Amino acid sequence: MANFVFISGATGGLGKAFAVECASRGWDLFLTDLSSQRLERLAGSLCQTYGVNVIQQACDLTDQGARLGLFDLIRVRGLRFRMLINVAGVDYEGPFNERSRDEIRTIIRLNIEATLDITHALLNHAAPEQIFRIINVSSLAAFYPMPVKATYAASKRFLLDFSLALRDELRGRGVTVMVLCPAGMPTTPGCIEAIASQGIFGQLTTMDIGTVASKTIEHALRGRAVYIPGLLNQFIQMAGSLVPSISLAGLIGNRWRAAYKRRNAA
Repeated sequence: MANFVFISGATGGLGKAFAVECASRGWDLFLTDLSSQRLERLAGSLCQTYGVNVIQQACDLTDQGARLGLFDLIRVRGLRFRMLINVAGVDYEGPFNERSRDEIRTIIRLNIEATLDITHALLNHAAPEQIFRIINVSSLAAFYPMPVKATYAASKRFLLDFSLALRDELRGRGVTVMVLCPAGMPTTPGCIEAIASQGIFGQLTTMDIGTVASKTIEHALRGRAVYIPGLLNQFIQMAGSLVPSISLAGLIGNRWRAAYKRRNAA
């Protein structure tokens, strides 16, 4: 029986890059995202190009009932997995008090609740004959208190800490956990606009999606714990760790408020 790679958020920029990277390695895929039409197009293209088996199932991962239906499908079909890549995530940028409670709840439900739910479920469907690799997509934002992106950054910090703790819990049990912490990536028109609003700094810290996906897989296969793509981004994280959090919040807040103002004035 084939062992699959489960990818959430599969039709987004990074999710699609992971799907292509895994398919190019000959790995069968289980893809999920909101849009069934986009999933069908992606699955068809991957099957035709790489000759792999692709199962695709649309699912609103913010909905607990929908997630349970997805897990039931996996259980009924007796699927087994070699790898889990939790990509699905969302952000509604702007001051906290200007965000709706629905937006705030959506960030928590998708970035945190869905990731934990999927991880818990898939651990019970890991292929027994090989190491099960888990990759959680966090962000460089996980290392900082980040005004204007307060809920998003906090949710990514949760994923960072969760991943490191889970990695230790599962040590020696045939499971590895790695957390990916990228800076900006041109995954959506909104992300491209946000990068542009940061000027030269945004351009310098932005990474190519395909390169990030490929190197992330390589680091995960080697059992690495944390991967920050790009030497500049690694330096930024190291330098930031030397600055008190309260000072970082002020410095980052000034930068993001300026970028947010420029973007909304355009």
